[in-house]
Amino acid sequence: MRPPRVLRWVALLLAAAAALLAWQWWAGGAAPDATGGAPNAAGPDGGSAADGRSGTSPAASAPATREQQLALWQQRYMRAEQVYNSYRDATRHPPGSRPIAAHPDQARPFDPVAQDEPMRDASGRPVSGVRLRTTQEKVFLGGGESAKFTVAAFDASGRPLPLVVHRAGARSLPDSRALITIVHADVPFNDSGTAPDDEAGDGQYSARLNPGAQGFAAHAGTIRLLVDVTAGGEPGVVAFDVVYVPEVAAEWAGVREALEDGSLNFYLGVRVKTPGRYVVAGRVQDADGVPFALLQFNDTVEAGTAEFKLSLAGVLVHDKQPRFPLRLVDVEGFLLRPDTFPDRVMLPRLHGEVHVSRRYDAARFSNEEWRSEERTRYLAEYRRDVQQALAQLERLRQR
Repeated sequence: MRPPRVLRWVALLLAAAAALLAWQWWAGGAAPDATGGAPNAAGPDGGSAADGRSGTSPAASAPATREQQLALWQQRYMRAEQVYNSYRDATRHPPGSRPIAAHPDQARPFDPVAQDEPMRDASGRPVSGVRLRTTQEKVFLGGGESAKFTVAAFDASGRPLPLVVHRAGARSLPDSRALITIVHADVPFNDSGTAPDDEAGDGQYSARLNPGAQGFAAHAGTIRLLVDVTAGGEPGVVAFDVVYVPEVAAEWAGVREALEDGSLNFYLGVRVKTPGRYVVAGRVQDADGVPFALLQFNDTVEAGTAEFKLSLAGVLVHDKQPRFPLRLVDVEGFLLRPDTFPDRVMLPRLHGEVHVSRRYDAARFSNEEWRSEERTRYLAEYRRDVQQALAQLERLRQR
């Protein structure tokens, strides 16, 4: 499968950044002089690098000594080697099969959004000595999905404060100048241990918003939940925002696996109602529950029965040496709608274990690094920089 477009852009940006860094080091990366001032921009011939470029006369600066040139080219060689090694290692794995350590922010995608901030009054000013801890289960909702919210109050030292929730209501927000009907819905919070609250009387109030069942079934856009509270005797307001799309673009239809061309592929069956570009991600854990891989799919899909291919590259298996069987967990996805708002239609989240693989001998996996025309070209260019710097260094040493 060709690299996804978004991920190819990431690789291009990485390569461009590395190339710019290499050029800067090459063109102007001279070491500071002995006085700690500006870099000594000596050219490879021993004269000033500015000669012939900025109008500086060769007589305006003394030629660099052999020791200075050696130090300069040693530094350039080390930097060129660092750029080559960094790019090679960063692109060793395919864009759609990456170590999870390279994306720590995506290791736990379904954790609630938690915040601990000063409480604010109705005008937005912070209330001294009162902090609110809130959680929001989801930001993007689709179809019949719902989201849980919690709020609790504490003083500046972290001690719980009495909290009273007076009222809470959700309303649709216009996201353009087009006239829309504003939808309102009550969203009751409770601390009684009744769902969605987990524990009665613990000072944490909970509520659940289900847009499709609470009047927002025809609304696509932002919904704001406003909660009027009193904490520690002071009035305040809490605001939560979600982005909702009532449409169901696709439905999951099972998982299969196949060891093909030295990689383990997970095929996620799907019934596509709305064609377009789908972006899907899943995580892979070893038999001990340790996550080690982030797998991604990004491609256009036609309506009908289809499969999203999440490929675990063999080279990543060799690098991480996971213990089998492997577990595909926490799969999320959406239909991308560029240049519109909302810009995505969410697929139902597959939380926790989605599929358990068979046991495989590691020898059946390929150990070849990822290859592409772009990667080969950049590696050749960076390697040429290394060789040129090394050759110049050797010539100076032989003088």
